Amino acid sequence: QVQLVESGGGSVQFGGSLRLSCTTSRFSLHIYAIGWFRQAPGKEREGVSCIGNPGFPNSGKGRFTTSRDNTTNTVYLQLNSLKPEDTAIYYCAAGRTACGRWYEYDYWGQGTPVTVSS
Repeated sequence: QVQLVESGGGSVQFGGSLRLSCTTSRFSLHIYAIGWFRQAPGKEREGVSCIGNPGFPNSGKGRFTTSRDNTTNTVYLQLNSLKPEDTAIYYCAAGRTACGRWYEYDYWGQGTPVTVSS
């Protein structure tokens, strides 16, 4: 089931920033919507940002921004002004339709943990 690879997670203090990466060697990401999701212990998976298929809109919170670099087949999630409640495992997912809910995506990564301390 794991077909994408996330990286860039780590531990930061309150207010810090991280840039997460999502890539794969199996296929080109440029035709897919790429969603970012997170899940903390005891909580449900929630969407945090998405970059849409070409011609479709993006979505996400103001502190979190997704971008593409098609030359390296990489999608980034920029996390700014991080809070302790942002602590979770972050996942990227690829889907062949527009940005949507987590169960609408076809391919997933293994996740990268983000820990924010006060």
